[in-house]
Amino acid sequence: MAETAERHAVTAHPFAPTPTPDPFRTPRAFLEHLYGVAVRQALPRFTLGAFLQPPPAPGGRTLVLGAGKAAGAMAQALEALWPADAPLSGLVVTRYGHTPPRPAGLVQRIEVAEAAHPVPDAAGQAAAERMLALTQGLSAGDLVLCLVSGGGSALLTLPGEGLTLADKQRINQALLASGATIGEMNSVRKHLSRIKGGRLAAACAPARVVTLCISDVPGDDPSVIASGPTVPDASTCADALAILARYGIDVPPPVRAALQAGACETPKPGDPAFHGHAVHLIATPRQSLQAAATAARAAGLAAHVLSDDIEGESREVGKVHAALARAVARHGQPFTRPCVLLSGGETTVTLRPQPPGTPPGRGGRAGEFCLGLAQALQGAPGVWALAADTDGIDGVEDNAGAHVAPDTLARAQALGLRLGAHLDRNDACGFFQPLGDLFVTGPTHTNVNDFRALLIL
Repeated sequence: MAETAERHAVTAHPFAPTPTPDPFRTPRAFLEHLYGVAVRQALPRFTLGAFLQPPPAPGGRTLVLGAGKAAGAMAQALEALWPADAPLSGLVVTRYGHTPPRPAGLVQRIEVAEAAHPVPDAAGQAAAERMLALTQGLSAGDLVLCLVSGGGSALLTLPGEGLTLADKQRINQALLASGATIGEMNSVRKHLSRIKGGRLAAACAPARVVTLCISDVPGDDPSVIASGPTVPDASTCADALAILARYGIDVPPPVRAALQAGACETPKPGDPAFHGHAVHLIATPRQSLQAAATAARAAGLAAHVLSDDIEGESREVGKVHAALARAVARHGQPFTRPCVLLSGGETTVTLRPQPPGTPPGRGGRAGEFCLGLAQALQGAPGVWALAADTDGIDGVEDNAGAHVAPDTLARAQALGLRLGAHLDRNDACGFFQPLGDLFVTGPTHTNVNDFRALLIL
């Protein structure tokens, strides 16, 4: 059942359908196959067509705006489906390196800009400013198609009054390190922005706005995806202040005063600016997990989707998954083996303070989950796992996630690696890379967030 370390890294994009590996002979390859099935389910070229809008009446134009890790792929899917004789133009922004290769013969009509993620940069700010400028002069006969996916919050940055880009970068870094949930982070981001929290849609008036979303958030709330630039925002300035206080994050005094006065409020549900607008979820985490479950069942295994909206500290979520896997492996309860357990959502990592001079840890949510899982499994026989981000990037590294196997701790000990020390430093890459257990796919051009699969044989 063992596989060599040299085979643990994957370099091919898991898009095309492939023969299903034998889960009993090649468990790692089987888990990677399930990941590929989940990613394929969420690719815009397979999902966007069902939600395509008809072009406006003659004389009207169609403007495309968007942001997110999947924005470039969504723009290409739209270009491929849009009538060649119907006007189409616009601008979307995606993460550096996440623009997919252009298929031969596909004419580009939508500009794709690239910017930094997860900490915003000047390129993202410039793209946001240009998007707002493109909304000038829209009429009631025009259609605005907004292509929104996870990552848009950082990529579409336009600091609010009294804030600089440096302020936004500092606040964003503090939020990322705090352990705040994605909903909490985006509540703050909306109130410190001139384009998020429905403000982009308001700028498009009187045109009709149709938003096509790929969800990367627990609960699939469009107002949380990319901080909801085109949908109403029910959160308030008071909510944002409470979150900043909860995590001890400072903002410039004038901005704090503006929040306290309610001067940074976002457009709310019921605002006439959203009349006639529509929002469609073209891909969700649950759909991808269900696709993976179907693939596992086709291979003769029982498959159980635990949840698509798990939140919490990544290492603790890993420990809970380990407890469930041990119960199944030892007692055949609450599920009989062999089986696959699947889950998704968006966990968090709280960065631990380190002694001066300590090199920073490398890794993301998926890697930290795997550290917690491996620590709690303690080499339980017959349990294999893969945790990865469906966008192909775990945090800011170049891997999607990592593998855990029954011999993970034994191989680590042989190399002198101490799992607890790496967990203390939030250093998943430093642990799994020497083992050959990092899972590398490159950008997948979609994003339905965390993918976790445990195979219990």
